[in-house]
Amino acid sequence: MIVPFDPGGGSDILGRAMAAGLEEVRPGLNINVENRSGGSGAVGYSYLLEQRGDPHFLLASETAGVALPITTETPFHWTDYTPVAQIAEDATLLVVRQDAPYQSLPEVIEAAGAERVLVGVAGATGLDTIVTSLMEEDQGVEFERVVFESGGEIVAALLGGDIDIAMLNPGEVIGQLEAGDMRALVVFADERYEGEQLADIPTAQEEGVDVTFTQYRGLFAAGDISPEERSYWEEAILEWAETQSYDEYIERNYLISEIRAGQEFEEYLREYETTLEGVLGESGG
Repeated sequence: MIVPFDPGGGSDILGRAMAAGLEEVRPGLNINVENRSGGSGAVGYSYLLEQRGDPHFLLASETAGVALPITTETPFHWTDYTPVAQIAEDATLLVVRQDAPYQSLPEVIEAAGAERVLVGVAGATGLDTIVTSLMEEDQGVEFERVVFESGGEIVAALLGGDIDIAMLNPGEVIGQLEAGDMRALVVFADERYEGEQLADIPTAQEEGVDVTFTQYRGLFAAGDISPEERSYWEEAILEWAETQSYDEYIERNYLISEIRAGQEFEEYLREYETTLEGVLGESGG
């Protein structure tokens, strides 16, 4: 199981959860998790590209797998792999400090139209950058971006007053939300969260901003494996999605359960790519 990012992040948690889950539903299966980070995920995806035809290599995939070929010169495109299944969606919250003057998303939009509003972002292909761009396009305003290396740095900058707003995954800020140091104004998803802790956060659409964008989390296998080998991994990951350990993974990481397998997952990735191309530029893949 290749994780194309460093240990400890969402992709690493995904890879280890899927590896343990596949071992759970397929007794005798032994999956080693290997972090191959670098190039915003490009190193890991390039390594999987080299394993073409070998069904023993898997990868914990998310937005970078589709976004990287759009923004950089990469040797791969997501169609070079075998998309097995999506198992979750990770939504983005717009968060502010507890003492921020903004009480709603429309107030943030209004401020952006009249003055500088600083938003922290991490990289060119991150959810924060994508959601910010979609919001600017939908509302005809412009935010001033401040680039950081990670979500952790953005959290620190927001708490320190160096930026005004941030777009972060729930897992990155749940501690600050629970402590009362931050407030979440909206979630950029089709529906509100069901869990108690986040159920009161309205969607952006409820606030009059037509922006929904979530990061998929799922499983890729190497390209050019046989239909039988693909079916093996599809059936196994779908079996895991019916278990308690899957439910615990979703709940613990504040994810949205969303299952798409095989052709349905491929169709979703095509639509996803179209959205990303509109935001990030013409495809380089």
